[in-house]
Amino acid sequence: MTLPAPAARLALVGDRSENVRSHQRVPLLLEALRHREGLVLDAYWLPTEDAEQPGAVDGFDAVWLLPGSPYRSEAGALAAIRTAREGGIPLLGTCGGFQHVVLEFARNVCGATHARHAENDPDAAAGDLVIVPLSCSLVGHEGALHITPGTGAQRLLGATESLERYHCAYGPNPARLDDLQAKGLRFTGHDADGEPRILELPDHPFFLATLFQPELSGDGSVPHPFIRGLAEAAVERSAARSLPNAVG
Repeated sequence: MTLPAPAARLALVGDRSENVRSHQRVPLLLEALRHREGLVLDAYWLPTEDAEQPGAVDGFDAVWLLPGSPYRSEAGALAAIRTAREGGIPLLGTCGGFQHVVLEFARNVCGATHARHAENDPDAAAGDLVIVPLSCSLVGHEGALHITPGTGAQRLLGATESLERYHCAYGPNPARLDDLQAKGLRFTGHDADGEPRILELPDHPFFLATLFQPELSGDGSVPHPFIRGLAEAAVERSAARSLPNAVG
């Protein structure tokens, strides 16, 4: 008798709050993934303080760094990102998650150890800011995006145009984009003004982040393609890990 594969384990990294609308959507999205897509996830909320602990996300099949910044622990958010990036664990970062993916990459891949996030360190020197206030806040806004053809984002969406919803006021510093891209971070979705709104690491099993909030797409009954993509990557990793002699 063959036993069914265990559910994929998903770390929901963030400081859970009933006041954050995207957090309210998570249970609905998990149910939709199960019943609509047949993707079963065993999800655990991991507060950012707990994510600071060594190995906090090692045993998970995917990491979802959710909105709700400023996080209670910047270090915890960055530790979760670094573990997923270096360990090949599928990761989706949304809104504040996108911002912290940029920050982690700047510090640990680009070597900019003094890189700062303006929301977390408002008094930081301008030259150290990798995440800065947007020229126009996107809180409550909806905007069109152009997706680069042939990228992971485009394959998931099945299109090169998308309309997405935001709730953020910070984004990547334009002056730092060349450094980030030179080290392999790829910006694959841009708004009408050419500002980056999606990023990914092409050589990673699944590493994607959005400045918009895919959690707010529609009424939550149909998961956004990026959320479905994370779930698919988690299930694939779980299945591979459950094979005899699997490592990791």
